[in-house]
Amino acid sequence: MKPQDVVLLLKIVSMDTSNWNQKPVSEELCVSQSEISESVARLKFAGLLAPDGKSVMKMSLMEFLEHGIKYVFPEKPGAVVRGMPTSHSAYPLKDELSSTEDYVWPHAKGTVRGHAISPLYKSVPDAAKKDASLYELLALVDALRVGRVREKQLACMYLKRRLRLEE
Repeated sequence: MKPQDVVLLLKIVSMDTSNWNQKPVSEELCVSQSEISESVARLKFAGLLAPDGKSVMKMSLMEFLEHGIKYVFPEKPGAVVRGMPTSHSAYPLKDELSSTEDYVWPHAKGTVRGHAISPLYKSVPDAAKKDASLYELLALVDALRVGRVREKQLACMYLKRRLRLEE
């Protein structure tokens, strides 16, 4: 599994349709069409995409995010840089948690200074600018990667809502 696989899954979830095409998605994610095609094959093999390659297996995705993302794509906050807010520093967690430290994806056109968090994939900040729903999902996943217990609990709750898996 590669980081862009998770980004692709979250993009499909943000589009809320199983009727998507690789070319527009590759443009929106700033990823080549061949990388999208390879991701689809890996995700089908992993059981995170349905055999048709169009529908996200949402329960499997949630299980992976909740229990595996921090081990497969670990991250530690780095130096203070300018960038785009993520994790608890971005919506929706920023409305529920207060923190003296911001976490950001390093980005030249960023508006916030905070501790650097490497995005799952190099094009994530640009893709997030194009799609607010994707941005929220990516920030929530970062909370699972680097957050404390309370942040992770809230991130799981919001992810389950967005995946329509609420209990």
